[in-house]
Amino acid sequence: MSTRRSPIHLFDHTGRRKYLSAEERARFLAAAALAAPRIEAFCLLLHFTGCRISEGLGLRAEHLDFEAGSAALQTLKQRQSGIYRSVPLPPMLFDKLRALGTAPDAPLFPWHRATAWAKIKTVMARAGIEGPHACPRGLRHGFGVAAVTAGVPVTLVQRWLGHTKLETTAIYLSVMGREERRFASRIWRKAG
Repeated sequence: MSTRRSPIHLFDHTGRRKYLSAEERARFLAAAALAAPRIEAFCLLLHFTGCRISEGLGLRAEHLDFEAGSAALQTLKQRQSGIYRSVPLPPMLFDKLRALGTAPDAPLFPWHRATAWAKIKTVMARAGIEGPHACPRGLRHGFGVAAVTAGVPVTLVQRWLGHTKLETTAIYLSVMGREERRFASRIWRKAG
């Protein structure tokens, strides 16, 4: 029996996108702003870090480095526990996380995984996002696509997402649709 996992793809078996587009990410943020403060902060965390839902649920106030402007997220897909990665956060997200008033050693988001999943799905529905990408993993993939589209070096995206292999992160280099057109338009502008 092989222990090899199937490769990650940005499209499902019917060709539907599994990542949020830039427009959907904006609608998701607008819908999250209407949610309760803790739900909004969780939505923003997944949106701005691309972390896995369980990694976000493991975040504690003591993992926030306000001076460096980053959060230490435990990487859960590694073969050993206790591996953290530092991911930058926008200042407004720090303000929202601080406002939650959580004890340093307590989880910022005291929910079970299924509860957190349902909260994200509710915000997605409020934003009018449907399909295989209307889930926490769609946010993760959307973050990867947005980072690559913005010109972030793929090795940095790899570190932020907690991937052990660069080949896993490289899937975001195969973006399609408007994201791909944005890359192509850079070439077109330079060519005249």
